[in-house]
Amino acid sequence: MRNGFFYSLVFALLTGASVAVIAAPAVTSSTENATLVTDAKAQSPGEKVDLNGADAATLQKQLSGIGEAKAKAIVAYRDANGPFASVDELLEVKGIGKAILDRNREKLEVN
Repeated sequence: MRNGFFYSLVFALLTGASVAVIAAPAVTSSTENATLVTDAKAQSPGEKVDLNGADAATLQKQLSGIGEAKAKAIVAYRDANGPFASVDELLEVKGIGKAILDRNREKLEVN
């Protein structure tokens, strides 16, 4: 008899908890949606990344194979040696090889 009562009590508690979870409204963050829209507008597929004007975060985000360290190395090279004269000068940056340059050549420009 005690087991039956105990199981009935547990069942009632679990049922009540599941109903409360299902009935609770789903909360969505409008800032997540706004961030996605902002990112989509930031760089359209036809736009190129300017090696002389882009910051490390932009380089990291827009270029394939460029992480935080390589993006910072590009900016440091530009600060130490002046603006890039051509896209091929990117090969002078430590950690940037021909494969990475070829993968991103169509996305890069020098202004």
